[in-house]
Formats: sequence, structure tokens, C-alpha cells
Amino acid sequence: MTIHLTDITKHRGDRNLLTSASFQVLPQDRIGLVGPNGSGKTTLFRLIIGEEYIDAGSINIPNDTVIGYFSQDVGEMKNRSALEEVKSGAGKVATLDHEILILEKKLDSLAENPISDEEMASLMEKYGEVQWEFQQLDGYNLDAKAKAILTGLGIGPGDYDRPVESFSGGWKMRIALARILTLNPDVLLMDEPTNHLDMESILWLEEWLQNYKGSLVMTSHDRAFMNRVVNRIVEIANASITSYTGDYEYYVRERDIRRDQLLAAFGRQQEMLSKEEEFIARFGARASHAAQVQSRVKKLDKIERIEVPPERKIVQFKFDSPPRSGNDVVKLESVGKDWDRSDGTKKHVFSGVTGMVRRLNKIAVTGVNGAGKSTLLKIITGQTEASEGTVQLGANVKLGYFSQHSQDVLNPDQTIEQEVSNKLPHLGIGNVRSLLGAFLFSGDDVHKKIGVLSGGEKSRVVLAMILAGQTN
Repeated sequence: MTIHLTDITKHRGDRNLLTSASFQVLPQDRIGLVGPNGSGKTTLFRLIIGEEYIDAGSINIPNDTVIGYFSQDVGEMKNRSALEEVKSGAGKVATLDHEILILEKKLDSLAENPISDEEMASLMEKYGEVQWEFQQLDGYNLDAKAKAILTGLGIGPGDYDRPVESFSGGWKMRIALARILTLNPDVLLMDEPTNHLDMESILWLEEWLQNYKGSLVMTSHDRAFMNRVVNRIVEIANASITSYTGDYEYYVRERDIRRDQLLAAFGRQQEMLSKEEEFIARFGARASHAAQVQSRVKKLDKIERIEVPPERKIVQFKFDSPPRSGNDVVKLESVGKDWDRSDGTKKHVFSGVTGMVRRLNKIAVTGVNGAGKSTLLKIITGQTEASEGTVQLGANVKLGYFSQHSQDVLNPDQTIEQEVSNKLPHLGIGNVRSLLGAFLFSGDDVHKKIGVLSGGEKSRVVLAMILAGQTN
């Protein structure tokens, strides 16, 4: 099984995301897909699965190839339990499982609704065929596999039967990931799979991927995770695709070496061109040198000019000295939290949290799945209320809060400039432009609608607003 992308070109408005770009996904490949925010990584996934279409070139995928795609957009989930949602994504196995259930119900109803011997024979033959195919696809282990994957991703037996609507966005992402892994496809496309996982789940996913027999193409901002999982890096940058054999660290070293070599070759070519052009300009009007001039003109016309891609832009910013807060920043006294579930029951998260955050503390909050790390931060920042106890902010404390779902606070219909100006009215237009420039939004980029930005670009907008908000 090999996927061929050959000379593909893709435009997005007036931007060229890809121009005559090619690469292959080979059997058992472990590819890390990298590139600047907005370069087209997610678009490439969508091209492979057919959600978007190329403007030129070809994408060849064998007809029987099963492709699983995990994206940051999990879509709508409802009317199923977590376990049912995961099993529903198991492709042909899930279809056969449903078909067996229908046939068994029909067989159970024969006492009340008898059928002819011929119909009975046909029904039993069909039931046997479906059962045999289900068994060949290891369908009788589907339930056990789905439960094992859910547990590995932090959703234990007590939550298997919970309706998917009752899970928060981050936990729905885990259910969506479990659904793709249960499918066990020939090719697995994963867009930032570790974004909503804690350390225990990341380690479990890493082990699962190391035992996975298919081909993997993934993006991830977790360099350590990528280094341990991939054996090839494919970079999308400047509308082209470049492949590097090795892990992420190898890619960084090799990319810099290749650029240095390109710059050296460019310098040598420019020096040669300058000499040739100087000769042509100097002797072009002399009849005695006409043959030599024409020869050099033809030589220059045939030379393939080396192009140096623009320097990679790096976000540059500094934390300005914020207004001073009191020495006691946050005081927690016997804080507890219970979440209300959709079925009327409560989920106990934690209780008895008491402590003090003091000025200049640098604190990491750790814990297993479901311990309440994000919930504690949301209570401190006022995103949700504690069920018991008190949280008291100190004098002159101004909080900044960034989470995996911070992008949800952005208005998709506003331009980047409008959104930042509205959220930070104390900044003039000049300061807004300077701030956005530091976060790699320059020129006409500031007029892009929030809704068309990639996930990474939205994160940069949120971070820019936090850093300019004088948080202390």
C-alpha cells in the first residue's frame, strides 16, 4: 500500500500553499509532518482524505486502502455512550456488528412472525456469512479493544456508558482519538494527537503507535513525542514539500546544513553571473567580440537560477514589566468541585484544596487523568465556580489565561486586527500592528478573518492578546 502525491498544486485564495509538490507515504512509514503555522499541513491531510481537492497534479491511493483521520475538529457527538461512539468508528467491523444485531432480532421474532423454509434457509445463510466475515476481522474482540483504548486514553470503566454529550471538549477529543485507533486503519493521519492528553495518556499512545502495523503521518508540537515515534520528516514550507530521513532532531540539523549549502551555491552563482553580465555589458557593442557575447548570452539563458527561500520567521516578544501585585496572589481555602452530569448525577473531582500562591512563584500543576488540573485553573481564573470553599485573589492581581480551548473566545467573523483592537482598546492602531508583527502577522495578514486561520495561528492571536494585556 503506497499513497502517491505527484506534482500537486493547491491555492487558497491568492496564496499558493503547494506548487508542483510531490511525496509518498510508504508501507509502515512513520512520518512527522512539519512546517510553519498556515503552511498547509492540515490542508494536506484534507487533500488525502478527499475533503479538499487539488488544483493540479494527482493523488493516487489504492482502492482498498482504509484511512483514519484524527483532526482537531471532532464534529458533533450525541445519542451514544462513549463506548458506542468509539465502536461506531470501527469501519466494516462496526457495520457487520450492526448487521448481526438486526439479523439476530429477526431470528428472535420468528416465533411471532414465522417465515417459509426457503426464507429461513436464506436468512441463516446470510447470518452465517456475516458472522464469518465478522470473525475474520476479529470483530468479537471489538468491545474489548474499544474498552482498552478508552482506558489507555484516560476514560475508565465508570465512564464507558456515559453519554458523549456529557463530556467536555477535551474529553470528546480523546473519544474521537479512541474511535480512530479502534478502526486500526492502513494509514493513520493525526493532526496534533497529544494536544489534549496528559503525560500518562501520551505515554500510552506512544506505545500503541510503536506497535501499530500501518503507515503514520502526524503533526505535533511535542518534539520529544515526535522524536520517539517518527523515522521520517516531511516539511511543508514555501509552497514545496521536502523529505528528510530521520527524526525531528536530525531534520533540524540537516535543514540548516542544506540551507548553508544552498546559500554557498547561490553566492557562487551570483558571482559567476555578475562576471558574465559585466563581460556582456562591456563588449556587447564591439563587433570583434560579437561571437563571444552571443555565446555568453545563450549560456546565461540556459542556467537554472538558484532561488533562496525567505528566512524562517521567528516570533519575538518580551514580557514588559507588569504592574506589581500584592505579595499574596491567590489564596485557596478548602476548595472542592463537583461537576453536574447530564443524567442528573454528580462527578466528584476534588476537595479540600488549601494553599497560597505568592508573588513570583512558578508553579506546575500535575496529576493523573481526571484529577482536576484544568478545573483548578478554571476556578482560580473565574471560568467556573467552586462547589465548596473559597478562592481569593490578592491586591492588584490581573490574570491571564491560555488553554487548549482559548481559541473559542475569538470571533471568527472579525479580522485579526479588529479582534485584537476590540479586546485591547487601550492600544492604538500602531501598537496593535507592532504587536501582531511580533507574532508573525504583517502586511495584509492582519486583515485575515479569524475563521480562516489555522489552529496554530489562532493560538498566536490569543497569546499576543495575553502578553499585551499587562497580566501579572
